[in-house]
Amino acid sequence: MRNYWKIVKKVIGKSDVILILLDSRMVPESRNKDIEANVIATGKPFIYVLTKCDLISKAESEVLKRDFNPCVFVSATKYHGLNLLRERINILATRAHIKRAKTRVGVLGYPNVGKSSLINAMTGRSSAQTSIVSGHTKAMKYVAVENLLFVDTPGIIPLGERGDIANALIGAVDFSKETDPDLVVMLLFDRFPGRLEKFYGVETDEDREVIIERVALKRNIIKRGGVADIKRASVMILKDWQTGKIK
Repeated sequence: MRNYWKIVKKVIGKSDVILILLDSRMVPESRNKDIEANVIATGKPFIYVLTKCDLISKAESEVLKRDFNPCVFVSATKYHGLNLLRERINILATRAHIKRAKTRVGVLGYPNVGKSSLINAMTGRSSAQTSIVSGHTKAMKYVAVENLLFVDTPGIIPLGERGDIANALIGAVDFSKETDPDLVVMLLFDRFPGRLEKFYGVETDEDREVIIERVALKRNIIKRGGVADIKRASVMILKDWQTGKIK
């Protein structure tokens, strides 16, 4: 973990413009205020990049715009907002009087928030390796395209937060490694009332475990005797959430 922080500080130091990536579905959970404080302290230009914007409504994005400035909403899978982001980077580099042939763009954020996917979408090739397994990127990697040089970094989880259930909500803890997937899924039901029930085509209920049971039975995720397998169903739901299937 300390090595990760060394890399992050090195990226901040070497970058001309910095992108702070946040999951637009779970912004409070995907914010790392320690990273933001380090970036702001340098006085270097930065942009909040709200990823996976295709998974939220326009009304939700309008609310977020008021809280983050400057910000750009992007979807690496739908190629939304990429040109705007490129323009914003170039504008900030010009204002900062960057004279390099390629502006160095540091990319920072939690594991699985979409750093490598964004770089691949911006460059039009699979230059930065991606994976649904969180923390896939283990070291700095440089990716050049036109007048930009992106620096991909390991996702950062602050010390003491590794066991936090909120990390599973944003994918910082992979669905296959979460020890209490049912608790995480129950939080999803509370945070996004009706959304998961609509996706799976089941009725809602005040008892969140009952909803998971209905999903399990509908998807035939059962134990011997036809009893719903709550844990396996929870892992499936969490996987669908982390991989962006649930909208």
